[in-house]
Amino acid sequence: MEALLDIQGLTKHFPIPAGGILRKKYNMLKAVDGVSFSVPKGTCFGIAGESGSGKTTINKLVLLEEKPTAGTILFDGKNITTFTRQEIMQYRRRVQPVFQDASSSLDPNMRIIDIVSEPMDIQQKTIARKVIRSKVQELLHLVGIGPESLRKYPHELSGGQKQRIAIARALSLDPSLVILDEPVSALDVSIRAQILNLLADIQEERQLTYLVIAHDLAMLRQVTTQIAVMYLGKIMEVGETEEVFANPSHPYTKGLLQAVPRPIPRRDKERPALYGEIPNPLDPPMGCRFAPRCEERLPGCDEFDPPLTRIAPEHLVACRKFLIDDGTP
Repeated sequence: MEALLDIQGLTKHFPIPAGGILRKKYNMLKAVDGVSFSVPKGTCFGIAGESGSGKTTINKLVLLEEKPTAGTILFDGKNITTFTRQEIMQYRRRVQPVFQDASSSLDPNMRIIDIVSEPMDIQQKTIARKVIRSKVQELLHLVGIGPESLRKYPHELSGGQKQRIAIARALSLDPSLVILDEPVSALDVSIRAQILNLLADIQEERQLTYLVIAHDLAMLRQVTTQIAVMYLGKIMEVGETEEVFANPSHPYTKGLLQAVPRPIPRRDKERPALYGEIPNPLDPPMGCRFAPRCEERLPGCDEFDPPLTRIAPEHLVACRKFLIDDGTP
């Protein structure tokens, strides 16, 4: 399938002051370190991982809120890191975000009609106000919000309604790619399924492409077609969602899946899913970054940083044991 978003060797390092009076010293925080993946048109691609894995940084890089240190981000075949100001304006019409906490992303001083219409007011200044109002009503109907909410303020709505408004706002410019950052983590469990079903229906109706960033593996399994698992700025495993869940091959992925709550807990006491603490991102381990916490580590894992290795047609893993199986030293 043709890729809408193609990321190759994406790297983002942040300089962090390390002290010093006479000379300014900096350490480099490698938030994203050589990440590559593709998002085919019309699919839903998920990025999973613990806090500090680099998920949010990728979000900011794709939204052009940050500039990459290295690598390329191709959108519809064009490198967005070289865009002019005018090209960035056009790009932002086609790529829209839905943030984690709708309460903080909606202006409390604006009515719902103005919140949803604001992107059109900025990007499509020649459209008549009557046409914009009609489209706002259409979008609110699409996300299940009645016309009586047009004149309300965000504080008059429930959490689920606010997230629906955020989705309507993201759709107002008819984007090709919607980036969803923890789209249901701030909602009650009873509301999450409704929002996920709404997103799935909208994607099918409008042939949208989704990039979903979350730590909730159960949710990602429900909505995504492909998934990448990140740890300390690198992708540990990537592939078709059902393949990764049915055959988790990286020890880190296995640990994350073991930590997913079960509907019926086991009676016998289970061993911890993941041992130890996440290393200091300013001083990541040599070799495989997961090696210090890995129960399956081999001699040399703390010296060799394994590349992604294909173990199935649509399944890649960054683990040295698969290289050894292939005869690589």
